Amino acid sequence: MRAALEAARAAPAADVPIGAVVFGPDGAELARASNRREADADPTAHAEILALRAAARAHGDGWRLEGCTLAVTVEPCAMCAGAIGLARVSAVVFGAFEPKTGAVGSQWDLLRDQRLLHRPEVRGGVLESECAALVAEFFARRR
Repeated sequence: MRAALEAARAAPAADVPIGAVVFGPDGAELARASNRREADADPTAHAEILALRAAARAHGDGWRLEGCTLAVTVEPCAMCAGAIGLARVSAVVFGAFEPKTGAVGSQWDLLRDQRLLHRPEVRGGVLESECAALVAEFFARRR
C-alpha cells in the first residue's frame, strides 16, 4: 500500500490522488499508476485501469494477471472492479472505503459475487486513514 500511496502522490494536480500498483506472483512490482482522468481527458483513466494495462504488457501472459496482486488507495469503482475481474487478478488490497461509488463492498461487491467465475481475494481498510486523508486534502483544497 505504501507504493500505491507514492503513486497517488504523483497524480497530476487536477486529478483525484488515487494510486494503484500491480505486483507479480513473486511480489515484484510490475506497474504503477495514478489517476489521469483530467490530465488525459479520458473517463477510463483511473489508476487501476492504467496500472492493469501496464502490468498486462509487462507480465508476459497476455492480458491475464493470474497470481498478481493489485494494491489501490481507494476502493475500486464498478468499472475498475470489472476490469480487475476480467484481468484475473488474484488479490486486491485497498485503503479507503468509498461509500458513494465503491464496488468492492461499499455500494456493491462485484468481485465477490458468487455468479462470477473469477473471484479474487479482497482486503480493504489497509492504511485506510492515510489513504482517505489524501483524498480529503485534495477536495479541501478545491473548495
